[in-house]
Amino acid sequence: MKRSTSRRSFLQKTAIATTGLAFVSSNLVSAFASETPFDGYNPFSEEKTDLRTTIFDRHVRVKGVLYDSTGSFPLEGATIEVWHMSPNSKKYRHRAKFNTDANGEYSFITDFPNNEVADTARIYFKVNHNQGSYFTELAVGEAGAYITSKHWEENQDLGDKLFPTSETFLNTTTINFNLKTN
Repeated sequence: MKRSTSRRSFLQKTAIATTGLAFVSSNLVSAFASETPFDGYNPFSEEKTDLRTTIFDRHVRVKGVLYDSTGSFPLEGATIEVWHMSPNSKKYRHRAKFNTDANGEYSFITDFPNNEVADTARIYFKVNHNQGSYFTELAVGEAGAYITSKHWEENQDLGDKLFPTSETFLNTTTINFNLKTN
């Protein structure tokens, strides 16, 4: 005897499968289309502090302290995500995430970022803490590091810790860049 599925059963199973497929695909799209003000963000970055691809080119070491929203107290255990355009490329392949230590300090080293035409190279930051998420950027050039006007407006509470400092030795530029949550 031949077993056949009724039309009603077939339509019900198809509707359930279609709904499940739509739900999974919309969640997958939202995971990759996370709201960010900067290009190149990927929420699935590796946990690492060394983003260099070679030891012979120019490098940038960025270090600093993450403070609370008042700019007074260092925050332990916050996650900082960083990314920038890879050297000699228009792709964002340099990305990582790491946590602040007990003193709110962070540090990473990376290749000197590439830049868009007629623009300064940038390193982008996303800070995640129980106080929320915050995005900012650091402009990196031959003469040092600079903050944007948006970063300046949103981080006034840092006071004398607001502006980045930099020094270069051999092929590595070290930048001290403090952050705060908003």
